Amino acid sequence: MFRKTSLIAAASLALTLAFAEPSLAAGAYEPPRGSAERAAINDAVRPMMEARLGAPVEFVVERMQVANGWAFVILLPQRPGGKAIDLSQTMLADLAEISGDASLYALLREANGRWNIIDFAIGPTDAFWYGQPLYEQLPAGLVPQ
Repeated sequence: MFRKTSLIAAASLALTLAFAEPSLAAGAYEPPRGSAERAAINDAVRPMMEARLGAPVEFVVERMQVANGWAFVILLPQRPGGKAIDLSQTMLADLAEISGDASLYALLREANGRWNIIDFAIGPTDAFWYGQPLYEQLPAGLVPQ
């Protein structure tokens, strides 16, 4: 009887894993440098940051986690070649006076083959996602703990 129960349990687990979405089974991951997925996520937020900071903007990726069609990023904007952005000359001049930090925290969702911004904060001073119902429903490992 024990063997039959064990075989049924093993078969059930195998079927569950076989039909689970790959990203759910694998958990959150960081897309590799140079990958199309990483570029697509960066490109999804670039127009928003260029509108605020002026073009061109590139990013240093501090954190990028993807799982089950969701992405959470922490990006540090800079000019090409690593040149710092003078915030006092941008729409974010008030951040220059407060913290000097224009890091972008963004939650994105992939739909119809493109990444879309769902929520974001520029230069936050706290973990704004704590206690927010949307963030509590996201896959494990996506946002910092």
